[in-house]
Amino acid sequence: MTMRSRFLTPTGVFALVGTALLVFLAVAGPLLWGSAADTTDVSSRLLGASAAHPFGTDELGRDILARVLSATRLTLLLTLGATAIALAGGIVFGLVASILPRHPRRLLTGLLDILLAFPWLLMVLFFTVIWGATATGAMLAIGFAGIPSFARLVYNLASSVSGRDYVRAARVVGVGPVGILLRHVLPNIANPFFVNAAATASVTLLSFAGLSFLGLGVQAPAYDWGRMLQEGILRIYVNPLAAIGPGIAIVLAGLVFTLLSEAVAASRGAGFRAVAARAAGAVTLSARRTGRTVVTAEPTGEIVAEIRDLRIAFGTAGGGTVERVRGVDLRVARGEIVGIVGESGSGKSLTAMALAGLLGDDAIMSTSSHRFDDLDMTRMPTAADRARLGVELGMIFQDPLTSLNPALTIGRQLTEVPEVHMGMRSKEARARAADALGAVGIPNPASRLSQYPHEFSGGMRQRAMIGMALTGRPRLIIADEPTTALDVTVQRQVMGVLHRAQEETGAAIVFISHDIALVSAFCDRVIVMKDGRMVETLAADRIREDAQHPYTQALIACLPDMTSDRTQPLPVIPPGLRPEALDEPESTPVADAHDQEVPV
Repeated sequence: MTMRSRFLTPTGVFALVGTALLVFLAVAGPLLWGSAADTTDVSSRLLGASAAHPFGTDELGRDILARVLSATRLTLLLTLGATAIALAGGIVFGLVASILPRHPRRLLTGLLDILLAFPWLLMVLFFTVIWGATATGAMLAIGFAGIPSFARLVYNLASSVSGRDYVRAARVVGVGPVGILLRHVLPNIANPFFVNAAATASVTLLSFAGLSFLGLGVQAPAYDWGRMLQEGILRIYVNPLAAIGPGIAIVLAGLVFTLLSEAVAASRGAGFRAVAARAAGAVTLSARRTGRTVVTAEPTGEIVAEIRDLRIAFGTAGGGTVERVRGVDLRVARGEIVGIVGESGSGKSLTAMALAGLLGDDAIMSTSSHRFDDLDMTRMPTAADRARLGVELGMIFQDPLTSLNPALTIGRQLTEVPEVHMGMRSKEARARAADALGAVGIPNPASRLSQYPHEFSGGMRQRAMIGMALTGRPRLIIADEPTTALDVTVQRQVMGVLHRAQEETGAAIVFISHDIALVSAFCDRVIVMKDGRMVETLAADRIREDAQHPYTQALIACLPDMTSDRTQPLPVIPPGLRPEALDEPESTPVADAHDQEVPV
């Protein structure tokens, strides 16, 4: 739904009309009716409703309707001021909590929980005592009392977004915590945030009316709707409209804020244009091995990335740890394509994330050596290191729909590396981004830069991810199951694009997949992982002949061909094959009542 169409609904129309009316009254009310609202006429005091005075007059003969209309400005200013304080404080508090290390974050969120446990009205009254019974004091009291709820909302939203692939990709290119929050987190939490902000403005309006009604808000000679309601309630049996008039204004303004939040909540997409994605041209994989030398089971030549004795563990609820990667050694040579294959949970993606330095704070990692070219990845990277990693390390994630930021255009995301780390101007960066899209086979790349991810097809989104990795000068590209969510035809196209990109840049590739047939056809070297260990490393072109481990042999045996007997079941992992036996290919499995056969 576009911005325009979402406000063409009945709710949107009423919200727009109501907002326009409130803005008009706030701007023009004191100018048009200020004189009648402030002119005293003792001879006309305490009159009932009439054609001349629809809501009657007060004790000094002032027209109540004129005062209601004139009070719109002060009432809305105080309401929006308190809401702005709550919003600003909530954003700062919530975002800071989301990027802090674990223990300070727990302290901050614990403080939030304590503040949220106090009744909101009790906090308002507490702050009112501190700042005094004035209009400014009431605004500060309501604003500060609203910060904890907004901070909790922002923290929850930011935490849910921080784990997305496009945020991890931003970390790969060296974007700092503040840049990630401003560029990737805030745009994606804006919609629910502003929905709650509009709804909160309605509650804030009622709160102000309540404080002024109790004598703790606006003080004479100033007046807002709440103070007028207090004055009118004393004569409700003589002149009901003296109290009903301000009450109607409060209800209608609150209804406008509520309708506005409903209209904003009608947003569905992150972009504002709906343009149908066109089909991408096919790129074949026929030149897979043309002009390439066969690589042995061990890398030769210049080493681009290396990690030794990698161990990754995670904490458990009981205070212990569970080790998910056990003593993995991985070396990648310049221009080499290394495939990592294994079942889900074998540690493939964790190994790749560790190689790229993208493991989360909850991971407990240890390694004897971790280098990217000449950079020591075991120490805290400097700004220059991050800039270099952003240019020379590319990342392609499994699901491009979650890997690309839905709130930013394709062009905005592809120009991040050229602008941030390569010092290009906006025009130069867009030209490089367009070249990258053209290099991966996306037609009309210059016009595509202005589109959003949801306007691309699945294959085009994955091509755009590859193009993003090419906007720098990649020496290593990590592709984490980039074809899992694609059909076979699109998968072939994407693999062709990735292969061509590798040939043009000379970058090394770490390719992760469940599909051993795909890996053996695309890669130079294949690493087989199971239960967090590397069980075998093989040259891709001799994987059938040289496979020794039972797990690797079972994976290969599951690849059907034209001579396969379709009446026979697929092979299974032998029962009792424990992780500690994986280093011994010829070991005899030990049967165990708790072990079950697992299809490969």
